Amino acid sequence: MFGIYLFLAIIAFVVFSIIAIYNKLVRGKNLVAEGWSGIDVQLKRRTDLIPNLLESVKGYMSHERGLLSEVTRLRSESMQIKDVKTKSQVENALSRSLASLFAVAENYPDLKANQNFLDLQKQLGEIEDQIQMSRRYYNGTVRNFNILIESFPSNLIARQFNFTQASFFELESETDRAVPQVNF
Repeated sequence: MFGIYLFLAIIAFVVFSIIAIYNKLVRGKNLVAEGWSGIDVQLKRRTDLIPNLLESVKGYMSHERGLLSEVTRLRSESMQIKDVKTKSQVENALSRSLASLFAVAENYPDLKANQNFLDLQKQLGEIEDQIQMSRRYYNGTVRNFNILIESFPSNLIARQFNFTQASFFELESETDRAVPQVNF
């Protein structure tokens, strides 16, 4: 009789453990989705700001059409991409193009003094800060989720229920990781 109770207790323990691990995996997956949603909102805010920015610089930068069209193309491409890895690459390229736009704007003193341009530049800086904060949160949830998927015994449950690792939203090139040079 004791053997039957022991066997049932072991079975109950195994079942409850599987349920607990599965629920942890679902929670992790939802936190990753929530984190991506935060990044997506900030990227959307930046994407919505870009036409105003481009419009304010068009009159001043008539011979910088290539740069303006590149920013426009990357903005359009970014709006259509859903895959995290691809979106990360396009957003990094868009960030580099925007940095180039602001670098070129340094050659136009009238533009640098334009209040609309200065306001848009400030808003873009604030949005970039929000993107960084959202990216840190997202990457933290991805890290925790991926650890859970790779750890024993949760890796057995993850494999059984087709949980796959999430992609980090990261900087692609070494130049993006480098500390910028500031000269006074």
